[in-house]
Amino acid sequence: MPAGGRPTVRSRRLGAALRKHRQAAGMDQAAAAEKLMGSVAKVSRMETGKVTSRPIEVRLLLDLYEVSDPEERERLESLAREGNRRGWWLDHGGSVSANYASYIELESDATHIVAWQLALIPGLLQTPAFAMAVLDANPAVVPAENRDEFIKVRAARQRRIEDGEVRLTAIVWEPAVTAPMSSPDVHREQLDHLLKASKLPNVTIQILPLSAGNVARVVGPFTGMSFGQHSTLEAVSFEGYTNLVVVEAAEELGWYVHALENLRSAAWTPEQTSAFLRKTLRELSQDHGKEESS
Repeated sequence: MPAGGRPTVRSRRLGAALRKHRQAAGMDQAAAAEKLMGSVAKVSRMETGKVTSRPIEVRLLLDLYEVSDPEERERLESLAREGNRRGWWLDHGGSVSANYASYIELESDATHIVAWQLALIPGLLQTPAFAMAVLDANPAVVPAENRDEFIKVRAARQRRIEDGEVRLTAIVWEPAVTAPMSSPDVHREQLDHLLKASKLPNVTIQILPLSAGNVARVVGPFTGMSFGQHSTLEAVSFEGYTNLVVVEAAEELGWYVHALENLRSAAWTPEQTSAFLRKTLRELSQDHGKEESS
């Protein structure tokens, strides 16, 4: 059984994939149960993620469903192998809620992450000082005693970007970059960090200009994820005030794919974005120099 006695992100994703392949093969759960020499109830629990499928069981079912794509087979067998793997984030106690842990587990498997933000710098690109200022502005989000640990968790998540383990595409509305931050120093440090991150081969940053407000207002902030070699959107998450929602249904994902296409088309190119960041950074430095000389 998955840790905690309930479906994990990995077991749920694996189960959904097995169900999809079974249905595509035109088979019922009884045929799958016969192949595994088990019960229909077990197959049902596997497909809902309530039990962790073993790699050998996944292999047998994929053979039965005639799934020959080696990439897909390896992806699903990997989910089975790692279904109960203990996540590093569980060592950070009260700073990681159950919802947040599920999100990090999903993110840790992603090969491509795309983030759209209206008012904030995406979390995977935030400096510690910027992140702390955001937490200070809304103390209810993370209790004061957990904030240092929360920042450590954020830094650990960012390490996958820095190490090139995952591709990141960030689209940010212009006010998130130009609006005053908690201090000029925090503002300059954050913009400098964005410029440095944009030079990484696995990172693409685009700013949506203020003039594209109609496009910006169509959809709220969200993060999309892909889990294979291709950038096909497979999951989308967005935050409520007290919880985090994950969307995986294909019919719903289509709306987010369409929104991303519009956002990317209306945003400045990565080159134009870097030029804008450098210009904004120069202006901030000049304003700071004037303040010091006055």
